[in-house]
Amino acid sequence: MGFLNLLNKCPPTLPWTKTLVRSGARAAVTNERFFSSYTEEPELKDFLGYLDSLKNYEKLGVPKDAGTDSDDGLDLGRMRRLMDRLGNPLSKFKAVHIAGTKGKGSTAAFLSSILRAEGYSVGCYTSPHITTIRERISLGTSGDPVSAKTLNGLFQRIRPKLDEAIQFENGCLTHFEILTATAFTLMAAEDVEIAVIEAGLGGARDATNIISSSELAVSVITTIGAEHLAALGGSLESIAMAKSGIIKHGRPLVLGGPFLPHIERILRDQAMSMCSPVVSACDAGIHGTTKSFHMLDGRPLQLCDIRINVERDIPMFMELSDLKLHMLGRHQLQNASTAVCTALSLRNEGWKISDGSIKAGLENTCMLGRSQFLSAKEVEALGLPGATVLLDGAHTKESAKALVDTIRMTFPSAPLGLVVSMASDKDHLAFAREFLSDRHIQLEAVFLTEADIAGGKSRTTSPVLLRDCWIQASKELGIDTLHDGASLHQKPFPGKEREDRIILAAEKSLEVSLRAVNEILRERAGAQSGVLVVTGSLHIVSLVLASLHK
Repeated sequence: MGFLNLLNKCPPTLPWTKTLVRSGARAAVTNERFFSSYTEEPELKDFLGYLDSLKNYEKLGVPKDAGTDSDDGLDLGRMRRLMDRLGNPLSKFKAVHIAGTKGKGSTAAFLSSILRAEGYSVGCYTSPHITTIRERISLGTSGDPVSAKTLNGLFQRIRPKLDEAIQFENGCLTHFEILTATAFTLMAAEDVEIAVIEAGLGGARDATNIISSSELAVSVITTIGAEHLAALGGSLESIAMAKSGIIKHGRPLVLGGPFLPHIERILRDQAMSMCSPVVSACDAGIHGTTKSFHMLDGRPLQLCDIRINVERDIPMFMELSDLKLHMLGRHQLQNASTAVCTALSLRNEGWKISDGSIKAGLENTCMLGRSQFLSAKEVEALGLPGATVLLDGAHTKESAKALVDTIRMTFPSAPLGLVVSMASDKDHLAFAREFLSDRHIQLEAVFLTEADIAGGKSRTTSPVLLRDCWIQASKELGIDTLHDGASLHQKPFPGKEREDRIILAAEKSLEVSLRAVNEILRERAGAQSGVLVVTGSLHIVSLVLASLHK
């Protein structure tokens, strides 16, 4: 059966769906009607409206060199003046500051969970969010997103000061700066003992980088990769310099890694210039091992060991055996090791953190959209009964490789179908190559679709452009594909209806894409269960999860 016939065979699943149209044609109903990336929260209407009136670089894209420590970099002066106006909330608690190309959100989640397990009142600030902006801020010992009531109450109290600051700065304060200031003020108001703060862009000129050495407990740099190149100076070296801007005088630095040798040298030289002791989660004395994969109460986990024996700079010793991580993949084991090194660095600084709390914190950590398998109930709600659905916000070459590794570990021989949407400023070709070049996975179909980014379309990549990138990558790798754009290319592949070729299709409707890929997997997998993966950005993950909330 051809893939266009498979599309026509997909049944309508939502009550207002009349037809599911052919790949490449306009869907009968738009993604916005099927899915919404915003959870309706009436209590936050004023706050969200206030933020929406400000310049939002997540929606628009970051200007060239904005994250560099240069004349073109973002102005931290206005952020400092705003914090002065709000009473310097950062002086009320200690902070762990985390920067990095990949892994900083997961490392923040692991570390926050460890600190909560010890009983500390913890503030955590991360970005972006999946279903509600409240996810970016958690307070106290629960780890839950801040309540709408608490967030709105704080906003109403500080709104006059925010208005004054915006007027004083001639309207230049941004969405992220106001949100960051609100988060810090909330943490101070709620008397958190320690805050885990994820940098937004780079480090040196990020709005979070107003933490002084006296306010900082530990800084962490997880990885250095080629993302946001234009905004961060155009090279890995300039990205490393930008992220090293979070290192503060005399305060410990934890390196995640692995790093290229010359990139690690840049980070270590900067730490040396700041008299900051360094510990690396890739030290020869640190070993993380994944032993097996299991299902526990319907949830996947990897059984791991972490052994740490480091004697230089910051001595640390620990053995964690049979660690049950619900965050899957070798990259998450590395992030867990980075969080452990950070916790031990805090312990070296006088914070009480037991080995038991470290293990419990790691095992209790889970995140939306990171190697997230949907439950049978959730899959049925999507109209895909019996399917195995994996959500992962991978959007770079490195994160795509990590996702492929996770799939190989969890479902080594299962047929695989992808639904992909990506932002326009990502390396689409490199992302595609990671999936197409791994001959250990059985890739059957890739549907390229679209999702709004931060509520707008200015950074969204068209499905047709994405599909053509996958076609190009497949040709470079000598992989025979069946695609809906064959007539657009000079030499359409012969034998178009062959069933053993990877199907590539552009489809604007996410709903159609999900049904089509599931149907293809059912046709091709036979008795063997296939895996449907939604990936390419956290924004497409958000669309899927928001539909479940509705």
